[in-house]
Amino acid sequence: MTAPTRRLLALGLAGAAALAALTATAPATAATPAQAPARAHCPQLSEDLPWYGDNRARLQKMIDERGTCSGRHTGPRPVAAFDWDNTVVKNDISDATLAWMLKHDALPRPARWRDTSPWLTAAADRALTRACGTGPAGRPLRTSTNAACADEIMEIRGEAKTMSGAAAFAGDWNHRRTVPEYAWVPQLFAGLKPATLTRYAQRARTENLAAPIGAVQTVGTHKLAGYLRYYPQQKDLIRTLKAAGFDVYIVSASAETVAEAWSGGVGVDAAHTLGVRNRVRHGRLTTTIAGCGDVKDGRGEVIPYIDGKRCWINQEIYGIKGAEAWRRQDPAHRIALGGGDATTDVTFVGDATGAHLVLNRNKDELMCRGYDNADGRWVVNPMFIDPLPRKSGAYPCATKGYTNTDGTLGPVRRPDGTVVPDQRDRIHG
Repeated sequence: MTAPTRRLLALGLAGAAALAALTATAPATAATPAQAPARAHCPQLSEDLPWYGDNRARLQKMIDERGTCSGRHTGPRPVAAFDWDNTVVKNDISDATLAWMLKHDALPRPARWRDTSPWLTAAADRALTRACGTGPAGRPLRTSTNAACADEIMEIRGEAKTMSGAAAFAGDWNHRRTVPEYAWVPQLFAGLKPATLTRYAQRARTENLAAPIGAVQTVGTHKLAGYLRYYPQQKDLIRTLKAAGFDVYIVSASAETVAEAWSGGVGVDAAHTLGVRNRVRHGRLTTTIAGCGDVKDGRGEVIPYIDGKRCWINQEIYGIKGAEAWRRQDPAHRIALGGGDATTDVTFVGDATGAHLVLNRNKDELMCRGYDNADGRWVVNPMFIDPLPRKSGAYPCATKGYTNTDGTLGPVRRPDGTVVPDQRDRIHG
């Protein structure tokens, strides 16, 4: 029996013991489970927080059915997993942390830019070297006053291009396991102590939570969101799930150290926060990224991204090792609830057996599956803050809604192989 399995079993036994104690103290006249609905024993989502349509009721039904509070649950505790950026919070903590570091000269200079990513192009290497100059490795880049350097970093992070429009990354990678510009941000943190990065992330968090909704910040000449907010509905959902006996995890494509600086705000500890995991050497972060399944530690070949999020859930939560961690598991070894907002989340959200929660940001594959609703368990909701208007035209589900491993696009298919027809945007701001 693996350590994660033992831990899950122990949690399940603890939940069963707590339920037995509750039952033992109930009045003799209490209704039997057959006479009263399970929801009478389960914590309830707040009715003061608005959800779209009947989404609150649908999520509550799943909690009532799957929680240890139901009186019918056996075995390990059920699991809920959420993406972080634009799912639990509005806006992006990687962008916020990187922006704060660039504005405060906190990003360490790499020895060579081309060593930060195996896919960084010669054009990007030249652009960064020209804009940022040269100097001792590990010393802070003076990006607060050097707008050209800050601009090259922000453009490569956001657009995978240099300021002149040249491709910043090239080569081969599995497009359902990683994306170079996502992996590159944690790799830029190489040389920092984990505690130092935590401190920077916390300062960015304080600044962005204090800024008014709608605030914009400027880094170099780039303008980007200058605020973040925890979604009250998601905070309440996580609270309710935990009270109902669920094990709740965050699975993010942000640096794990950065995600940990935020996740405590919704009651999720570091042990339940999964992200891009830099390996540490001599007490400092490196550009080496932890692998998953049968993919060894490397330079970012796999991160929690699309199929990579499934792998991390299978490996870290259910203790499934090797190549098997990439495969969809039997229902007993899958999460009950998955929540996400983008294609990067579509695989693990689709693996959920109880409810697939989608925040609508008009991302093709996720919205194709959400609106197709093949198993009747997809729960689509507009973003809780500044929701997008209705998308014009249809999502191209039948032709190019799915990202293949080589980056080409193809049709979105259901588990039985049938093609999902194009879908219209129906749930929006």
